[in-house]
Amino acid sequence: MKLDVYNLKAEKVSDVELPEEIFAAKVNVDLMHQAYQRQMANARLGTHNTKRRAEVRGGAGKPFKQKGTGRARRGSMKSAQHVGGGRIFTPKPRDYSQEMPRKMRRAALRSALTVVANDEKIIMLDNLNMPEAKTAELAKSIKALAGDNRVLVLIPGNSEENENFIKSGRNLANARLLQARYLNIRDLLISDKVIIPLEALDVIKSYLG
Repeated sequence: MKLDVYNLKAEKVSDVELPEEIFAAKVNVDLMHQAYQRQMANARLGTHNTKRRAEVRGGAGKPFKQKGTGRARRGSMKSAQHVGGGRIFTPKPRDYSQEMPRKMRRAALRSALTVVANDEKIIMLDNLNMPEAKTAELAKSIKALAGDNRVLVLIPGNSEENENFIKSGRNLANARLLQARYLNIRDLLISDKVIIPLEALDVIKSYLG
């Protein structure tokens, strides 16, 4: 698959051939779903906590005698039906993380990149060089390249050459900057456009190729 390469002025400067093993792979929807579910599960903190019957205050003794009152028998005021009583079957802290082999994770990424490429959502960029950090200028450039869509911009690395671009893109409402080595299936699938500089493409090929 051959794509045009643009600069930050949205001018075509060259073209590039995308590697077929990454951008024309076999699409496995089930694998993509599993990878997405794993990522979302691993993002959960699992710190939710509620007090159960043994943890609430008070109610240690029998509130009233067993017989003769005409009321239902009670052994404690810690029961869930009483105000201040313990909760039943409510969440406690737990680990939601899921395991997935590296080969499967990378195969899911290749599937997602293939889907994005087939939907013509990829925009290739020659470089991220900016003479100075200007958020307004970068916003104009991204709008010229991708319109008003939600954009994912892959960054090759935290080099000095990319410093002004990274500073300029931190506060953009419709653009998310992400290190290419941290490419993940969620950010790929929720983005309308994916901007990939040539250096970031080399990073992707280094571990998915």
